[in-house]
Amino acid sequence: MRPASGTWGSLPPVIIAAFLMLWGLHPVAAPLAFYGVLGAMALVFGLTCVLQGDAAEARWGQDPGQVVADEVVGQAITLMLLPWGTIMLPPLWATDHIIPMIAFTLVLAFVAFRVMDIVKPWPAYQLQRVPGGWGILLDDVFAGVYAAAVIQLAARLVLR
Repeated sequence: MRPASGTWGSLPPVIIAAFLMLWGLHPVAAPLAFYGVLGAMALVFGLTCVLQGDAAEARWGQDPGQVVADEVVGQAITLMLLPWGTIMLPPLWATDHIIPMIAFTLVLAFVAFRVMDIVKPWPAYQLQRVPGGWGILLDDVFAGVYAAAVIQLAARLVLR
């Protein structure tokens, strides 16, 4: 989808995570369901990226914008590495605050991943030069880890 295909590609994990949490399958109450769904999503899209990467690069060039499976993986990684117990979940009696907190956390994760995917701090930028599917995938894996690290750090600084 245009414009900003990477942004569109980052949305499915966020939407799925939102539905899981709204159904009560958040990472604190139902970690196997939450991490299982996001992990399976990352695995399937990651394998697809690696297996089809050579063909995609042959058709569209290095790390093509038409391929967004890598963004799905990176965003799923960010969501799986967040400090959910500290920034997302209010006390059980404060259920009127759960929807805004879920929304805030998901938007924060989305924005952090998009920024890291665009900026591509070391070694993410260099990794996209790896030929084929691994090059398409690895820069987004690092961007996902970096985004989660930034949020982890912010949560610890703000909530100390």
